[in-house]
Amino acid sequence: MARLYLTLLTFWPLLYIGQSKSRDTCIYQGDEDTYSFYEGGDMVLGGIFPLHSSTIPLVSTFTTKPKLINFTPRALRWMQTMIFAVREINQRQDLLPNLYLGYHIRDSGDDIPVSVKRSLLLVNGQPEKGSGRSCEDIQKLPSPVIVGEASSGVSMAVLRTLGSFKIPLVSYFASCSCLSNKREFPTFMRTMPSDLFQIKALVKLVHYFQWTWVGVIGVESDYARFAIQLFLKESERFHICPAYVHIYPVALTQNAVEELVNILKSSSATVIINFSVDSYLHGVLKECRRQNVTHLQWIASEAWATSKVLWDDFGDLLKGTLGFAIRRADIPYLGSYLRSVSVSDAQTSHFLSEFWEETFHCRLNGSLNTHVHGEEAENWPPCNGSESLDNVYTLYTDVSQLRVSYNVYKAVYLIAHALHNMSKCEPGKGPFQNGTCGSLYPHSLPIMYIHVRFDDNGDPIASYDLMNWQRGSNGSLQLVRVGFYDASLEDDNDLVIDEPVPESLCSQSCLPGSRKARQKGKPVCCFDCIPCAEGEISNQTDSIDCLTCSKETWPNQAQDQCIPKTLEFLSFQEPLGIILWAVSAFGACAALAVLVVFILYRNTPVVRGNNIELSFLLLLFLCACFLIGLTFIGKPTDWLCQIRYPAFAISFTLCISCILAKTVVVLMAFKATLPGSNVMKWFGPAKQRSSVILCTFVQALICIVWLTTNPPVASYNNKFMSATMIVECTVGSEIGYWCVLGYIGFLSSLCFLLAFLARKLPDNFNEAKFITFSMLIFFAVWITFIPVYVSSRGKYMVAVHVFAILASAFGLLLCIFAPKCYIVLLKPERNDKNHNGNNEKTHEKLLVFFFFFQNAY
Repeated sequence: MARLYLTLLTFWPLLYIGQSKSRDTCIYQGDEDTYSFYEGGDMVLGGIFPLHSSTIPLVSTFTTKPKLINFTPRALRWMQTMIFAVREINQRQDLLPNLYLGYHIRDSGDDIPVSVKRSLLLVNGQPEKGSGRSCEDIQKLPSPVIVGEASSGVSMAVLRTLGSFKIPLVSYFASCSCLSNKREFPTFMRTMPSDLFQIKALVKLVHYFQWTWVGVIGVESDYARFAIQLFLKESERFHICPAYVHIYPVALTQNAVEELVNILKSSSATVIINFSVDSYLHGVLKECRRQNVTHLQWIASEAWATSKVLWDDFGDLLKGTLGFAIRRADIPYLGSYLRSVSVSDAQTSHFLSEFWEETFHCRLNGSLNTHVHGEEAENWPPCNGSESLDNVYTLYTDVSQLRVSYNVYKAVYLIAHALHNMSKCEPGKGPFQNGTCGSLYPHSLPIMYIHVRFDDNGDPIASYDLMNWQRGSNGSLQLVRVGFYDASLEDDNDLVIDEPVPESLCSQSCLPGSRKARQKGKPVCCFDCIPCAEGEISNQTDSIDCLTCSKETWPNQAQDQCIPKTLEFLSFQEPLGIILWAVSAFGACAALAVLVVFILYRNTPVVRGNNIELSFLLLLFLCACFLIGLTFIGKPTDWLCQIRYPAFAISFTLCISCILAKTVVVLMAFKATLPGSNVMKWFGPAKQRSSVILCTFVQALICIVWLTTNPPVASYNNKFMSATMIVECTVGSEIGYWCVLGYIGFLSSLCFLLAFLARKLPDNFNEAKFITFSMLIFFAVWITFIPVYVSSRGKYMVAVHVFAILASAFGLLLCIFAPKCYIVLLKPERNDKNHNGNNEKTHEKLLVFFFFFQNAY
């Protein structure tokens, strides 16, 4: 009742704008109100927009007027959109070609008393204060129709005041279903869908995510009360239960906000549906942050579903918010029109000057407007005229989400089309009694011409976008369209979800392949998604723990299932295997080629110089060593492993035994040249062959013991955490393996010692130096082999072993036989006993070359 009295007191003086004591003059009663956008025309369309909000005292004393605060750039865009639409229509030749439209736009302050007062100014016109001019000669023409208001409650108050005068009101944002009552509000029209459709969409959204326990809150207003009532009724069809229903006051005291937040905090419902405008939600969110209530999933009504003013202060609380917004649309050239405002334009309009000052934090004309930022604004410098809207971001110029602005645009065109239809009406064929057409003059615009394209209640067909609040890469609000609701579709298909929508406000669900890890100091619903560790998987959404794959399996790339490991071994098909195979074949062919040369030149002194039979045997055994490397390539099997190591051991033992016999021959030959020595009869060809067989027999015996006790076998190595399983030959008995290598090392050391001692004996074609170099290379290869072999794994360990075999075999072949082949093939004139000294020097040079070549290789 108090607000009703305040309303009457506010607009009562305006009732005397009409005739004074002298019935032919008009006198303005009350304070002059000149803040507006105005342009005259044949018909002036009224507009009323909430450019500011007003202070609402808890207890009104009726001694002070409401103050307008909080300038809203978005509402200024709505105002400018109406001006843009009017000017666009005036430029068209196909719509109202003979009628020039004007506009008269005022600020409602988002307050009932202020809005009613300024609505009366629109419909009465406005003379100059105290002018006493004729009532027919007023300064601003009256408006026969008003575009407005944004709030449902304010629209109802204006309608109840102007309804008796049949003044149509076309709203662009009032959505209360109560306004569809044509008996109570016969002159109301809107381009905004009724809340009846929004409620159906909200209930279906809640049902889609299977939320059956939700909280419902709203600000104390007709809009929220009717919306909540409809929601509770509609939700019964889908078995959705309200955990609580709470309506909080517009003037939110500390006790009221604490009571509300305590309800949110104590309830087990985490989904909250709020029917309010953004300005009334600020205090609630501030208290939620103070009490650390951060686990709520907010569902926004269309009144704040696309509002960005809350994001800067409460983005962390509102991330993931869902809400239905009226359909977005584009208005060609509107963006450039909005940005065309200059400092000279701002100086001619109070609304624009206030916007200019708050945008650029400067003062126009050396003074401040009424609505500024207090003492902070007093320090603003004067505007220098170089400011441009092209260089700043503001909600005024943001045309990326034209929703309410498009409703304003449609409202102006709705009125224009109604006027156009009236202008074409033929007398006797009109829609009124006796076929009359009505009149184009003020206060005669029939509502029938406006709602012909709408339903019986004058409501447009509802169509909403489902918006999801997400944080952009720069921290700004990203309104992402994730679905839509279209009331024109069938009941089962009217709600469409395009993309998955996060169900949790705090954290999104953890996909398979990751696990949940709680954030320290935050509620249970706040967690991080940690990828599963190496060798682990998770095959469910929101898994708490990851599962370890078996030894034979490994996670796939997504880490959501275990798959068999890939087998790894040195294959003939891969490049490394092909190279080793080619080198082995080349080495065997080289040994056979040398053997052929020696056979062909078997009667020459160089070939016959040191036991030609042992040379032939050595070349055959070297050929075998090269071919043994092939047994290390391919997938290991038990029988291949049991052949590989003994064959390697025996072939190299045969080679070293032959070299050892050749070394002993050199020593014995020297002893035989001494007077009275008969040592050669104890080391003839038969004895030499016997020594080779005896040395090899010892190695064969070691291999037999090894194979009978704990032989090498093929195995699958799972010790390494990787996606591959190594197929390898395990040596079985480590003692047997190292005994084989140790015996080869023993024979090599003995051979090296004897060759070193015999390197300077004065015998023709002394091979001791060749053997010494060959043993040095042999030791270098195998001493290097041991640490590299131990530090390698898998196929690379096998490759190291094959390389050691090939390198040592090439070392023996080149150091012992290359110098002889050089003399035999390239220097045949030195292949006689008379060139012993020259041959020795040539051999030494070649040996030094091959030694460094092998070590570099």
